[in-house]
Amino acid sequence: MGSGEQPQQTAVSSPWQPAAARDGERLRKREAVLLTAVRSFNEHGFHATSLDHVAETLNITKPTIYHYFASKDEILFECTRRGLERIREIAASGRRPGETGRARLEAMMRDYAVIMTEDFGKCVTRVADHELTPESRRKQRAIKREIDATVRATVEEGIADGSIVARDVRLLTFTVTGALNWIAKWYEPGGRYTPDEVAAECVAMLVDGLAPRGG
Repeated sequence: MGSGEQPQQTAVSSPWQPAAARDGERLRKREAVLLTAVRSFNEHGFHATSLDHVAETLNITKPTIYHYFASKDEILFECTRRGLERIREIAASGRRPGETGRARLEAMMRDYAVIMTEDFGKCVTRVADHELTPESRRKQRAIKREIDATVRATVEEGIADGSIVARDVRLLTFTVTGALNWIAKWYEPGGRYTPDEVAAECVAMLVDGLAPRGG
């Protein structure tokens, strides 16, 4: 090597991932915490679920969970919010041209029923409202009111176009959503029926009483 030459540098490989990759990894880990927690909430209840158990299941320490959530209460709210947001999305889906109120209600009910067989949907019913903090409970009830209003409006559309017969829109809405919510209480994966089969059978039984006589 001549006196004026610089020694060749070996490139250093950074052990840190790019920001986008770090964000993606954080989201995956956060999702794993949520899924592990919601399954424990559904099986054992909110108070019987400990973050120590969630951490042990994920092979991490309890303090690691606090990198993703401030508390167990925050985890619970996010689980119920996920379930309710799924229901709100299907309830608010657009009406297709020429579709009757009853047809739209049936489609909505089938999707709703399937959601109630899923982890976050089940959590909405299996965890009682009073187990949420007052602020989380207020937010949850606001979403529920929006869902209720959308279902009720769909029933009213069906009554207006003659595809649904109902004496009391409010009671019919409570009956439909109550029956669908209850699926979360008894459904377990791996049983006799698939989620789609449960949805089809339950909705068929419910809507039989909605049709005009002879229709």
